[in-house]
Amino acid sequence: MFLGIDIGSSSSKAVILDENLNLLGKAVINTGTGTLGPEKAIEIALSKAGLSREAIKYSIVTGYGRITYAKADKQITEISCHAKGVAFMEPNARTVIDIGGQDVKVIRLDDGGRVENFVMNDKCAAGTGRFLEVMARILDCDIEMLASLDAESTKEIIISNTCTVFAESEVISQLSSGAKRENVAKGAHHAVAKRVAGLAHRIGIRPEVVMTGGVALNKGVVSALSQEIGQPISVVKNPQIVGALGAALFAAEMFKK
Repeated sequence: MFLGIDIGSSSSKAVILDENLNLLGKAVINTGTGTLGPEKAIEIALSKAGLSREAIKYSIVTGYGRITYAKADKQITEISCHAKGVAFMEPNARTVIDIGGQDVKVIRLDDGGRVENFVMNDKCAAGTGRFLEVMARILDCDIEMLASLDAESTKEIIISNTCTVFAESEVISQLSSGAKRENVAKGAHHAVAKRVAGLAHRIGIRPEVVMTGGVALNKGVVSALSQEIGQPISVVKNPQIVGALGAALFAAEMFKK
């Protein structure tokens, strides 16, 4: 049995595979590095698989918080693990867009599913899940409701500021001027999409384009991003666990070697 752990800034994921690479257990916990999230995710994944920790033959940790976790056999970057997970789930994928809580990764894969090039933004909240959290707070709704609001919009309210702090003030001003929440939600999704599309165009976009990460669950962002890059985007099943899946695949591969 092999364990992959992905410790992000805002969530922790765990995946357990058997020797035939069948998924036995998975878990996503909405707390990340510096918390008990990683251990909780592992415990839940083990429970779902009906296994004890002793059954794990090899484990790999990835993600933003990987350097803080000492219980895994090896650390591997999230770029490599996301590429590995996507290539396993979607062999035809050539561009991977991962939008996490506080970073964005765009990875271009070669025909063998290996990393050919990548670009990453982890210095600014613009274009990340954190930006959407701020927008949801201003709109007085859960972040999960943003897509529903977007679906009811009649037009897009342009959010011109690239900084999350200034964008917050801009949106408050627009709402005070009578802008509808639905149209602001649509504008927020397009603001994220524009930032991410800018990154993607820097390395070149090859079809098929696949989206991973928690923000991939937001249909409004997926639709806006597809418009911005001019390409259809598919969302992998269980997009939040792709990094952990890639880590578990590496664990199985390394153990066998």
